[in-house]
Amino acid sequence: MLRNRSSLIICGALIFVAWNVILIFVLMRRPSNKGSLGSHTGDGDGARGSKFGNIMNEVLRVADAFENELESQRKILLQIENQWAVWENKDGVTAAKPNSEVEHSAPAVIPILVIACNRVTVRRCLDKLIEHRPSAELYPIIVSQDCGHAETSEVIASYGSKLTHIKQPDLSDISVPAQHKKFQGYYKISRHYRWALNQVFNTFSYSSVVIVEDDLEVAPDFFEYFRSLHPVLKSDPTLWCVSAWNDNGRDGFVDPGKASLLYRTDFFPGLGWMLTKDLWAEIEPKWPASFWDDWMRHPDQRRDRSCIRPEISRTLTFGRKGVSLGQFYDKYLRFIKLNAEFVPFTKMDLSYLEKKKYDKSFEKLVYDAPVVTVEDLQGGKLSGLGPFRVQYSGSDRFKTLARSLGIMDDLKSGVPRAGYRGVVSFLFRGKRVYLAPPAGWSQYDPSWS
Repeated sequence: MLRNRSSLIICGALIFVAWNVILIFVLMRRPSNKGSLGSHTGDGDGARGSKFGNIMNEVLRVADAFENELESQRKILLQIENQWAVWENKDGVTAAKPNSEVEHSAPAVIPILVIACNRVTVRRCLDKLIEHRPSAELYPIIVSQDCGHAETSEVIASYGSKLTHIKQPDLSDISVPAQHKKFQGYYKISRHYRWALNQVFNTFSYSSVVIVEDDLEVAPDFFEYFRSLHPVLKSDPTLWCVSAWNDNGRDGFVDPGKASLLYRTDFFPGLGWMLTKDLWAEIEPKWPASFWDDWMRHPDQRRDRSCIRPEISRTLTFGRKGVSLGQFYDKYLRFIKLNAEFVPFTKMDLSYLEKKKYDKSFEKLVYDAPVVTVEDLQGGKLSGLGPFRVQYSGSDRFKTLARSLGIMDDLKSGVPRAGYRGVVSFLFRGKRVYLAPPAGWSQYDPSWS
C-alpha cells in the first residue's frame, strides 16, 4: 500500500508539473492588453490575425479547462495525502494501519463497567474516570452496585447523567460449604460479576467492556491504552484479555523511560481489564460460584491464550480493606507505580504484539542475555543496564529467587505473575532482568503453586 501510495503521488506530481510547463508556454504567448491580434493592418494580415486569434482563444480555453481539472486532481491528491498522514507519524514512527473501526467510519463504543459495593471512596475512582474520559459517548460508564449500601448509592447517584447506575437485585446470603463460610464475600463477588456482565452484554448489547473495581484509580492515558488495543484483542485469537495492570509494577521495578512498552503475558492480571462479548459467551455458562479470578487462571479457561499488559500500570489500587483483608497490599500493591505520561498508543504500530513476531523477538532478547546470579546483581558486580538472565528450574527455586529479587513469588496453575513462557521481566537496581526457565521451555506445570 505504501509503495502504491508513493507511486500515485509521484505520478500526480509529474503530471502537475508537466501541465504547468505547457500552461506557462501558452500563457507567455497570450496577447498583451496593448496590442490585440485584431489590431494588425491590412486585409490579409487582418484575416490571418483573426484566424490565428480564434485558434489561440480556443487553445487558451482548453488550457483553462485543463488547469481547472488539474486543480481538482490536486485536491484529490491532497485528500489521499491527508488520509495517509493519519496512518503515519510524520516524525518517522509508523502508526497502526486503519482497523475495522476506521474502515467502518464509526469508532467502537467501549463501556467502562465499575464494580461497586460499600465503598463511598468509589468517588475517587469515578472522578478520575470522568476527568480522563475523552468522550462520554464512546466510553459510557456503568456502575453496577451490590451490597445495597445506602451511602455508596448516594455517592453514585450524585453523578447524575454522567453515568448509568444499576443495582444487583439479589442481596441474599449464599449457601457455601462450611469450610468456606469466611469466604462468603468471594461468592457474592462472583455472583455480582456474572449479573453485571450479563447486563452489559445481553441487556445493553455492547460487544466489549473494560472492568474497573471501585478501588482503582486510572492513569491519564487509560482510555487511549484500551482504545488502541481494542482491535488487537478483537482480531487475535491467541489473546483473551487486555489488562492495565503489571503485578510487578512497583516503583523501581519498572522502566520510567518506557511507558509505551507492552508485553504479552500468560498470567491473568485483572485490575482494570477488557474482554469481548464472544469470550463472555464462552465462559459465562461455566462461571464459578467463587474465586472467579483464580478460576480464570486455570488452563481450562485460559486455553493457552495470553493477555496484553503494560510495563507501567494504568491503574492503581487504593482499597486496602476488602474481602482479601489487605492481602499483598502493604507489601506490594500500595507501591505500584501509576503511569503519569500520556502515551499516544493509537498512533503507534502495535503489530509487534502479534504472537509469531513477539515470540521470536522475546525469546532472542531473553536467551541471548548472559546468565548471572542473584549475588552478581545484589553485589553490583555487573556493568551496563542489561538485560541479564537469572535462570530457575522448579517451583521452589523460582520462589526463592523471586523473593531474593523482590518480585511477587506466587504461582497460579504454574504461571508466575506477569510471566510469559515462564519468563518474568523487571528492573533490579536499574538493570533489566529476566527470571527465566532454561531454553527450550514448552509448557507450564499446573502442579506448581
